[in-house]
Amino acid sequence: MSVPLRAPIAFDVGALPRHVADAVWRGSDLGSSIARTVSSGFDALDRELPGGGWPTHGLTELLLPQSALCEWRLISPAIPDFLAEGGRVYLVAPPKEPHAAGLAQLGVAPHQVVWIKAAKPVDRLWVTEQLLKSDPAGLVMAWLPQARPEQIRRLQIHAQTCDCPVMLLRPITALNDTSPAPLRVSVALAGGWGLEVRIPKRRGASLDGPVVVNATPTNLMQVLPPRLKNLQPLPAAVPREEAADAWALGSTAPSIRHVQHVSH
Repeated sequence: MSVPLRAPIAFDVGALPRHVADAVWRGSDLGSSIARTVSSGFDALDRELPGGGWPTHGLTELLLPQSALCEWRLISPAIPDFLAEGGRVYLVAPPKEPHAAGLAQLGVAPHQVVWIKAAKPVDRLWVTEQLLKSDPAGLVMAWLPQARPEQIRRLQIHAQTCDCPVMLLRPITALNDTSPAPLRVSVALAGGWGLEVRIPKRRGASLDGPVVVNATPTNLMQVLPPRLKNLQPLPAAVPREEAADAWALGSTAPSIRHVQHVSH
């Protein structure tokens, strides 16, 4: 005998005790963060990031159309908070050697940078894992273009015990693959000095459109005439565009200490 189906009954969260209702997360809402977050420095972006900033105790994937093109402009407003209380910026296998003068313009002194050279993908993964196990203070940036989902999952497990933002920098084509990282953010050039930020994965409701932020470097904003503040960016393939980010990464900086990978 068939049993007639009953229409679903909407559940009223307000009927729960207040302390229980406050703990209920609706899938249509932007998720909160149970861990500490660090403000991105962009109000519009903070409103779209769970917890209102870059998360700690978890991975963030930064997906880029080209390495050394947008990442420093995106994270530079948050650098003072990263370096608070003795924090450092840990760079694992960056595509270019850190430029001391450029990083100094971002407020990063040479002694606050740890540059780790690792050519092979297996070495990059090993170094990143050891960093996360040590629970460093500051910011970890690891360039892992060839990381597989199971390898990222292993890093995510270690990142859950790490009280600092951990960013994996990967090509935008990685969006074709699944990822255990709880937050995935893509960034590309927008008009003028702006950046177009998208969040293809986050805890909570999906973000349909891009967030455009004004990422003019503070040191340039103070000296640029009005006619240059609204320049349209050149295509990424034009060498001149890379020079726009030379204040962050560029020529070799002998004063920045780096750590050669030790076999294990």
